[in-house]
Amino acid sequence: MTREIFERGDAVAVLPWDPIRDEVILVEQFRPGALREQENPWMLELVAGMVADGETDTEVAIRESAEEAGCRLDRLEPIATFYPSAGACSEQIRAFIGRVVSAGVGEVHGLAEEHEDLLVHAISRVEALRMLDANKINNGHTLIALQWLARHGEALREQWLSK
Repeated sequence: MTREIFERGDAVAVLPWDPIRDEVILVEQFRPGALREQENPWMLELVAGMVADGETDTEVAIRESAEEAGCRLDRLEPIATFYPSAGACSEQIRAFIGRVVSAGVGEVHGLAEEHEDLLVHAISRVEALRMLDANKINNGHTLIALQWLARHGEALREQWLSK
């Protein structure tokens, strides 16, 4: 038996969250894989990026948050580590939640050399979870992070606001 695998490298994904305003920061970007029938290829997603050689997950999270969403974070907590498509791809994603100090809401961010065109949104946690329940969040890493926030958000909010 021969098996093929796409060696992609690992990625870090971050759900920036402002516990004071109780808002998540999501970026809207074009995803060609979603160009199917009536699907909208513009998706709301977490901030995310590939891990370069010698780079730590924390460094990637901080870098990508600034590049993609104009976000400055002062705390970072792990959410989950997972393989989004282990049947064909070696990529592992390590997801985090980050406490937002500031964000470029309403601005377009991303690196020109990476052909990024990301519109930054602030969405209340309640509305983000409504969107999740209404099947309006259609990419895996964002689903996972928002489900985690639904389960653990109140406890984390209390912890972050007490420090």
